[in-house]
Amino acid sequence: MSPRGDAAGEGLSAHPSNVPLAIHDLTVAYHRKPVIWDVDLNIPEGKLVGIVGPNGAGKSTLIKACLDLIPKTSGEVAIYGKSYRSQRRMVGYVPQRESVDWDFPVSALDVVAMGTYRQLGWFKPVGRKQREAAMEALDQVGIAHLAKRQIRQLSGGQQQRVFLARALAQDARVYFMDEPFAAVDAATEEAIVRLLQALNERGKTCLVVHHDLATVSSYFDWLVLLNMRVVASGPTRETFTAANLEKTYGGQLNLIDDAVRALRNATD
Repeated sequence: MSPRGDAAGEGLSAHPSNVPLAIHDLTVAYHRKPVIWDVDLNIPEGKLVGIVGPNGAGKSTLIKACLDLIPKTSGEVAIYGKSYRSQRRMVGYVPQRESVDWDFPVSALDVVAMGTYRQLGWFKPVGRKQREAAMEALDQVGIAHLAKRQIRQLSGGQQQRVFLARALAQDARVYFMDEPFAAVDAATEEAIVRLLQALNERGKTCLVVHHDLATVSSYFDWLVLLNMRVVASGPTRETFTAANLEKTYGGQLNLIDDAVRALRNATD
């Protein structure tokens, strides 16, 4: 099944305009081998969504396919009822830190100001208003004092906060975050959690690829369990169960045991 809709991205088939992310029959394959297969999802508005599954389950692939960063083999993705291309101003993206060339000679403020380009227009200079918005975003993630620092001089946690601030500066309605908690210090993890909560309070929708089962219940109110296909999706309290985790992770019993303990702690 190939994507439908006209060149402007209008009217993708049967996707409601009030749903921030709707995916139908999505398959992505590398060298003819499916990485994600027949994914169907409808994500409700204003949720903190954890995308969870084992290594190689296709979590990052799912996000990249939604953002047209990799080609789809088949299927449709709609952002509020239209294609990503026509709705990209509504979308913020935080990539995996390891995928970024941090040697590029720009300051933290420059990187965050890039988040305003879509509102500003690509060939217009960044003005005072945009720099003020970038500084405010840096302040929200706790590193306004590093605004003039070259990004290559920042620690891993600080670099991650810069990319979170860039997404904030976009003032998006839907945020995609690919492993934002990976290899960060405790202070950065706390900053990310506070940011997610603040976005949630403003009615934003955040989809976060996540690997730590022990924190799923405390970080997310909606969950997608993925292992090539969607195993389960829904409110975390209903979806984050030992039975669903067994289906998702199979024989990785240590992970299941950790998750069961996390479930017990969450309900105590």
